[in-house]
Amino acid sequence: MIIQPAERTKGVQEYYFSRKQKDLDAVTAERAAKGLGPLINLGIGAPDGMPPMSAIEALQRTASLPDSHKYQNYKGLPVLRQAFADWYKRYYGVTLNPNGGIQPLVGSKEGILLISLAFVNPGDKVLVPDPGYPTYSSSAQLAGAEIVKYDLKAENGWFPDFDELEKMNLEGVKLMWVNYPNMPTGASATPELYQKFVNFGLKHNILIVNDNPYSFILTDKPISILAADGAWDCCLELNSLSKAHNMSGWRVGMVAGDPGMVNEILKVKSQMDSGMFKAMQIAAVSALTEGPDWFEKLNAEYKARRIVAGRIFDALGVTYNPNSTGLFLWGKVSSETAAGLSESAAGNHCQMTIGEQLSEKILHGTGVFITPGFVFGKNGENYVRISLCAPVPTLEEGLARINAFLASN
Repeated sequence: MIIQPAERTKGVQEYYFSRKQKDLDAVTAERAAKGLGPLINLGIGAPDGMPPMSAIEALQRTASLPDSHKYQNYKGLPVLRQAFADWYKRYYGVTLNPNGGIQPLVGSKEGILLISLAFVNPGDKVLVPDPGYPTYSSSAQLAGAEIVKYDLKAENGWFPDFDELEKMNLEGVKLMWVNYPNMPTGASATPELYQKFVNFGLKHNILIVNDNPYSFILTDKPISILAADGAWDCCLELNSLSKAHNMSGWRVGMVAGDPGMVNEILKVKSQMDSGMFKAMQIAAVSALTEGPDWFEKLNAEYKARRIVAGRIFDALGVTYNPNSTGLFLWGKVSSETAAGLSESAAGNHCQMTIGEQLSEKILHGTGVFITPGFVFGKNGENYVRISLCAPVPTLEEGLARINAFLASN
């Protein structure tokens, strides 16, 4: 390399699942050479179901039209913005402004960086949950901000302790990331919790950004922070079709809030791309019209998967909430299991967290990968996470392998 990378990248690592893929590829090759079954990856939350057929048909139909292949409006098609507004009104009970209060995105992950670049100056502070999605921290670092972690703990139901937040040095804090249903813990928000976030943001002049892509998964009723009193003065909300519509690879998301704030995001976005493919936008419009039956069927499948994932945790001596929401099951490694891991640890394993030791033991012993909780922060070090993005037979095969491995050791 003839030049040095930018200073802003020095604190940012390659995304964990991208780095880990090299190890998973090696395990896959090793198992194939031994004639063993393939790797079962219960790590990342990539929905494996089909999107609504109406969306696929709309994509195909619109892609065949001559005028679909030119540059599109930076703000997204009016029909898509209206579809997002109708979706929010129907399911969240929130009225959005489709003429300035909604910005379609290339997935909500894009929005995390766009928001950071639009609102955070170098030296500003950003409140990031621990445990939490690693991209909140990396986007803050890329914007030159200082990361300030706030604790989410099991004893508080994975909600923040607002008394503790008030005791923190909040000088210079400009933005706070919030995520419910929470990834990785599966905790669900309540209207009361969202109101507390809004009150906190208003009191301290902090922009509260709620990342809300899991709100339909294993929940009875999705809720939005934008329904809280005062939210329009201090909140933005990200959402996505990735999880609720099995469209993660399509990269269709949105950010909603006060038009003035949304316009600041558009300033940045319009410098980086030229609008979403028209056929994709029309397909998203179709997906957003799905009725309750779609979500009931989706959640019936995830409930069945959550039960088998719980049996895997039972076998491993991991405690968990059987009623958690979102795409994952999050569990704490029991003291008995942790003691057994510590006794058998050697070499590099001694430097690993308890969750990582269990993850590595199961990966190399059974070819089943579950995510170690340290990936999401210090408060996740004694935890592991199972993705529900695998069908019941695959989860049952993983359970059988783990049971056989444990019985022989």
